[in-house]
Amino acid sequence: MDRLTSMAVFVRVVEKGSFAAVADEFSLSTTMVANHVRALEAHLGARLLDRTTRRHSLTEIGSVYVERCRDVLNSVQAADYVAEALRDVPRGKLRMTAPVTYGAHRLVPLIGDYMALFPEVQVELVLNDRVVDMVEEGFELALRSGSLAGANLVARPLRPSHMFAVASPTYLARHGTPQHPSDLASHNCLGFMSWGKDHEWRFTQDGQTLPVPVRGSFATNSGQALLAAAVNGMGVVVQGDMLLESAIGCGQLVRLLPDWELPARPVHLVRTRDARPTAKLRTFVDFLVQRLG
Repeated sequence: MDRLTSMAVFVRVVEKGSFAAVADEFSLSTTMVANHVRALEAHLGARLLDRTTRRHSLTEIGSVYVERCRDVLNSVQAADYVAEALRDVPRGKLRMTAPVTYGAHRLVPLIGDYMALFPEVQVELVLNDRVVDMVEEGFELALRSGSLAGANLVARPLRPSHMFAVASPTYLARHGTPQHPSDLASHNCLGFMSWGKDHEWRFTQDGQTLPVPVRGSFATNSGQALLAAAVNGMGVVVQGDMLLESAIGCGQLVRLLPDWELPARPVHLVRTRDARPTAKLRTFVDFLVQRLG
């Protein structure tokens, strides 16, 4: 039997002085009420009530135990009140993880706006380009770019990340501006170390896709480093719009081949399927979907 239920039944038996009255209150049979009390006595190895055909009275152990039961039940009720308050009012710490570039350039400004609306929420954002185990590492929410893996996820799609090919004006002045994706074969195309030596950029126009093998003299594991390399005239890079838009806007970088498209990367907010959304989680997800959906 559930120990808390048995405690609640026992306390009410003491307060009402009647098994039948408690049976009506809990919608139980009088036999089941008696079974709850016996279950506690069996667990403790001691009698809690001295019973006669007309009345029952607390034993010495029962007198002490009933007070402790009241303390336990009051603590449980207080915990329920706290949980209800947390469910209704956004407050507390929210742990989230996201890719480094997206988190720094897209999320951080929006988190500031959210916290201005809900000042009782503290957000802990961990930026990491690997796919983390949300349960193992204690995250309530994750932002993931690219394809999703794992069936135990609840995902909300956000606006995809569009990819652009860019280079600096100084690089283009020295090497010329490519007019067609195939022109990139003669350019220094910079990329990530994880791509390997046979990487392709896939450009699309009018439903036709053109794969372009690219080579370059510089590779890194950091999008920020690729941005810096492009701004310093080291070559052509392909990166997401959230990383490049500021540098394009101020003229540090020039978007290349604007009539061609590169594959957009899907972006999702995910939480584990068995997570119970708190007020802070619900409002934070809704806020980001509204701003980035």
